[in-house]
Amino acid sequence: QVQLVESGGGSVQAGGSLRLSCAASASISSSGYTDSGLCMGWFRQAPGKEREWVASISTERNLTYVADSVKARFTISQDGAKNTASLRMNSLKSEDTAMYYCAADASMYCYKQSPSRYAYWGQGIQVTVSS
Repeated sequence: QVQLVESGGGSVQAGGSLRLSCAASASISSSGYTDSGLCMGWFRQAPGKEREWVASISTERNLTYVADSVKARFTISQDGAKNTASLRMNSLKSEDTAMYYCAADASMYCYKQSPSRYAYWGQGIQVTVSS
């Protein structure tokens, strides 16, 4: 079983920055996932809207993918430790306000935008941008 622990988030004024972090639990090593790496992604969901893919990273290949809508402002990276994913968000706008979720799947292929393609999910973390 993969467990994802999210941190960061909070409230910020428009134009500010935030960094979200997600770490996959140590239980991964017993399942063999560390051998092949993970696809880790970030999604967000605003009230009344569908869950939206934001970015994803292949931890084995260090390949990153970011949604066009945020590509100029958001970056995804590994924190250093394997099976981690940080989302750096700059120039935040009020429309970025949402619950942000970390997701993971045991796959090196990582250009996956549908929530159904991820097997594991974090609890979610709130990001609020005030104008």
